[in-house]
Amino acid sequence: MVSMKLPISVFIIAQNEADRIATTINSVRDWVDEVIIIDSGSVDDTMSVSTFLGARAIYNKWQGYGMQKRFGEEECKNNWLLNLDADEEITPELAEEIKALFANGEPQMGGYIIKVRDMLPGEKKLALLAHTNHCLRLYNRGKGRFSESPVHDSVIMDAKDVAHLKEVILHRSFRSISHALAKMNSYTSAQAENLRAGKGLSFARLRLVFEFSVSFFKAYILRLYILRGIRGIIYANIYAFGRVMRVAKYIEKQE
Repeated sequence: MVSMKLPISVFIIAQNEADRIATTINSVRDWVDEVIIIDSGSVDDTMSVSTFLGARAIYNKWQGYGMQKRFGEEECKNNWLLNLDADEEITPELAEEIKALFANGEPQMGGYIIKVRDMLPGEKKLALLAHTNHCLRLYNRGKGRFSESPVHDSVIMDAKDVAHLKEVILHRSFRSISHALAKMNSYTSAQAENLRAGKGLSFARLRLVFEFSVSFFKAYILRLYILRGIRGIIYANIYAFGRVMRVAKYIEKQE
């Protein structure tokens, strides 16, 4: 019997995602060749849940987002890779669009940018004009690889060899307000360290004066959280607080 699965390796970095990683794995496992979980030290059932669902779960000590995804690339057996986070889900429409790319053999382009649209805790469906990131997630590793940045994980590839897909990945970044704050605390610490190691922030102390208001405006108005009711107000505030913490932690490290 000829396998109907696509020659794609899906790799997912994870830590303590037992309660939601099944959604991610189930969105791809029936139509891709393999699913690999790179676990950085979960103390819950992330690895056992992943294995039960047919994924290959591997431990790798956390060294930053870029290096963790580089490790994942090396563990994949196929040249075509699809990177997902453990809080994401491929929609059925996107799955069909990807299948169509491989209908007549390998896709022509080296990589494909996919729209990643966010869902806030409690939302049952995508909000109108939900905030969208455009990320290169499906790619041929012979033509592009993840950067080694500990904070900014992105695939480096010739822009002329990249195309856009129409359908979306659903992104449920936060489980709750408490989880959002804990995640923001961890991420801003990494951002501050990355800034200190690089060029840093110009006029950091002055930025503390207006960082919150500017960032709230960005989230609430420009990212259209204003259309998402009380959730939009809450998470616009959390986003702005995180941006302030990034600057504050950078200043703390400098001193």
